[in-house]
Amino acid sequence: MVKIDFYDLDIICKYKYVVLVAKYNKKLVLVKHKNRESWEIPGGHIEKNETPLEAAKREIYEETGAIKYNITPIATYSVTIKNIIDYGQLFFVEIFEFDNLPNFEIEKINLFDSLPKNLTYPDIQPILFDFVEKNIERNS
Repeated sequence: MVKIDFYDLDIICKYKYVVLVAKYNKKLVLVKHKNRESWEIPGGHIEKNETPLEAAKREIYEETGAIKYNITPIATYSVTIKNIIDYGQLFFVEIFEFDNLPNFEIEKINLFDSLPKNLTYPDIQPILFDFVEKNIERNS
């Protein structure tokens, strides 16, 4: 069973991930990893000595090719699976311009009106997406 909790941004914890709910022209930007057949919200691990914001900026470029955007921290979240808790920071990104998709782990991006059914993390991503949708204006 997966448990997801949300916290204020000023919580002090060891962050492991960033997740970036991104939109371009009011369409949701999702990515397809080269090794998977499903879609996912951009994001990834925070590297050593990297802040969540630095990781978010790196990931949005690496996974989408976005070069012009506004990025807004939304909340801290935790995911608990089998009594193991990992923390991440959740962001909203409004993308204005893309460059070519960098040659990393992402095969392609696509624009959606809503989350598709074939998500990589179907027990987690819809909850994070809904939280961002409900809290974008409060944090902008």
